[in-house]
Amino acid sequence: MANLNSPTGKTFVVEHLDPELEEWSSLEYFAIASECHESGAQFLLSSVPQSLELPERLQQAKSLKVETRGIEEIYANQKDRVCLLDPAASRDLSPDDGDTFDIFLFGGILGDDPPRDRTSELRKKGYQGRRLGPVQMTTDTAVRVTRIVVQDRVAVDKIPSVDHPELKINENESTEMPFRYVLGKDGQPIMPEGMVDLIKKDSEKGLSDLL
Repeated sequence: MANLNSPTGKTFVVEHLDPELEEWSSLEYFAIASECHESGAQFLLSSVPQSLELPERLQQAKSLKVETRGIEEIYANQKDRVCLLDPAASRDLSPDDGDTFDIFLFGGILGDDPPRDRTSELRKKGYQGRRLGPVQMTTDTAVRVTRIVVQDRVAVDKIPSVDHPELKINENESTEMPFRYVLGKDGQPIMPEGMVDLIKKDSEKGLSDLL
């Protein structure tokens, strides 16, 4: 089996855990893969059901590896180098963790609202855990923050961010996003390409159902 670790950066692993792939997850995964490619890191989707066919755009994404095996099997001999990003962990992630861990594991739970403790399945396997603060993040944001901390060596509380930003749907409607986002150079929350349009479309669909 080829070495799944990136030669220059870290490896970021999302255990998919779901039999389907929602459109919003696809957008998040593509964003993660693109940013990992740009930063010399690698993105691994593990536990992907054999029956799940990824969209062509994801199949062609650089720095993305797809595995049907679970994290426990893939990194059986590197368990001490795996860090589980866990909202229930007792310690926050720090830049020094970049020296301790090579692989950073996300259980696909960070984008849930209200949050479900799906990370418990991974926690029981004995991985060392770190948290990213008290506010829920989308999966792509959690990977983005983790990468900035362990590769760029910036402390979590020094990363510009915004909690629960309002997204304008139209002239009369807006929606509050229930997550923390990293702020881009333009001062706006960083979201995957196409995500705002998807949120607007879903919101408008929801409003039409009420009429």
